[in-house]
Amino acid sequence: MKIALLTNEYPPNVYGGAGVHIEYLTRELAKLENEKNSINVLCFGEQASNSGTLSVQGIDDALQMTTRDPRHLKFMDALYKNMFMVEALEDIDLVHCHTWYTHFAGCLIKQMLKVPLVLTTHSLEPHRPWKREQLGTAFNATSWIEKTAYQNADGIIAVSESMQKDVEELYRVSPENIRVIYNGIDLNEYKPTPDPALVQSYGIDPTRPFILFVGRITVQKGIGHFVDAIKYLNPGNQVVLCAGTPDTDELGREIAGKVAEARSRTAADVIWIPRLLPKEHLISLYTHAAVFVCPSIYEPFGIINLEAMACGTPVVASAVGGIVEAVKDGETGILIHYEPLGRGSLEPKEPDKFARDLATAVNLLLSAPEKLETMGIAARKRVERYFSWESIARQTLQFYKELTGESGINRSNAPTSTVVSL
Repeated sequence: MKIALLTNEYPPNVYGGAGVHIEYLTRELAKLENEKNSINVLCFGEQASNSGTLSVQGIDDALQMTTRDPRHLKFMDALYKNMFMVEALEDIDLVHCHTWYTHFAGCLIKQMLKVPLVLTTHSLEPHRPWKREQLGTAFNATSWIEKTAYQNADGIIAVSESMQKDVEELYRVSPENIRVIYNGIDLNEYKPTPDPALVQSYGIDPTRPFILFVGRITVQKGIGHFVDAIKYLNPGNQVVLCAGTPDTDELGREIAGKVAEARSRTAADVIWIPRLLPKEHLISLYTHAAVFVCPSIYEPFGIINLEAMACGTPVVASAVGGIVEAVKDGETGILIHYEPLGRGSLEPKEPDKFARDLATAVNLLLSAPEKLETMGIAARKRVERYFSWESIARQTLQFYKELTGESGINRSNAPTSTVVSL
């Protein structure tokens, strides 16, 4: 089978969960034994490589134009790159697109090459209204493109049961066209890897407990709520924020102000690392952290939680989206429930209560070292049992075969979700 995967993100240009997903999925698809498949990745960037069954071609041509609203340029540039993607492909059996950035190309390729179109649901535009601040009215266009792609796709992979439900409700997609295939983790790479000297190089005392946040400075990741929670943490702890690349300058200034306030109102040491760290450094930080915190207000799955759990670290996370399928409440961490504001906003209706609840859960775990250790062991075991990339690649390939008719399975009788019970 000749498979084309279209994506904005691909190493080394990875800034979110979609990029991590595609990196490992393509690697495992190319490694599957007894499968003679070619994997052709088209992405945004300067990448170019060919290692037998896996080839990568980056589209780095930048659109040279002035837009009416400067915020429209990102959208127009994505469409421009999509046109290159359409003409870069010819002899393929299936096209698999990731995020709205490549959906336009996927729809055209489906029609022009007469091949099945597959989409993976990493997020959905209507559930990310804050993107309007970044894109202006182009957000209406990205939402339209996404809706059009979902209603024309032959197969959809949802990264969680929560996302399957959202796709069905938002875009009226038939359940038989959707397969739930979870995100995964490289268990040989993400594992307990202590390195006190490295931790100390970031200004962290490895002999004292620290609470870790890793993520972009975006409304979705809820970093502001966690920073608001710092003042409610018990004294004597360290808080480490690995957070860089704000979505907007305004949000960057807002978070900087919150961090300054937190430092003035708490006895905890707040260490802010304002950049993306190398993977091996993050793995050691996960390993040494006493607790990992994921306060997202929108999270289709949340690979970041698997990364921490694989390193043996318990998680305190908001009970939203796919997080509730990854983190076992009371066993591998604590889930924080809250009521959203509603009417297009996923922000907590009572933000101060949400911040207090985050802090209460962290304080509870830090005051019970035996519970922390037990949860850390359980977290690693859960990841080992359910979230290997090899298994996910095999499930994905099976779905491809069903869509192209190679499996011999009648799709009307095919399963619509993973059979693994979490």
